[in-house]
Amino acid sequence: MQIMTSSDTLSDFTTDTASQLHRSALRLFRMLRAAHPGKGLSLAKFTVLGRLYQDGVTTASGMAAYLRIQPQSVTRLLADLERQHLIVRCPNKADRRQSLIEITEAGTQLLLEEVRAQQLKLAKIIAESLTPTEQEMLRLAAGLIDRLAAATGMTLAMGETGKDGDSPATRATRK
Repeated sequence: MQIMTSSDTLSDFTTDTASQLHRSALRLFRMLRAAHPGKGLSLAKFTVLGRLYQDGVTTASGMAAYLRIQPQSVTRLLADLERQHLIVRCPNKADRRQSLIEITEAGTQLLLEEVRAQQLKLAKIIAESLTPTEQEMLRLAAGLIDRLAAATGMTLAMGETGKDGDSPATRATRK
């Protein structure tokens, strides 16, 4: 099956590569989440904390747009996170009809613990499963995947590096 772009037809090799990469990334992500369920944090809550950690404050409507969910759904998510003292709401001085949502110190701590646990789990699997040459190839592939992510124009997600080139976990160790 070939996918058409506005300028040309993509080769079967390219579409097969994209399909394999997509499948592999999802499988790895699911494995990491299953291996370390996240102390009661759902994927949605983990994503909210990650977004707040990476980008700072936002509004409920901004978070709903980022998550691509209905505002009512994000309201429930935020209420749960607020009850757990992982986020706080502050008045928005620019628009009093909205509140600004910010991650708390406890939310940051929990998020960084989860990211670190997933990174350590993955590092252990890499060390046990791949040769040093394969590990270097994987490092190169990770750089290519970062370039692909940047090419999509998507904002950073949890665990990716920021403008300074460091992951959230790395930045936290410098604080």
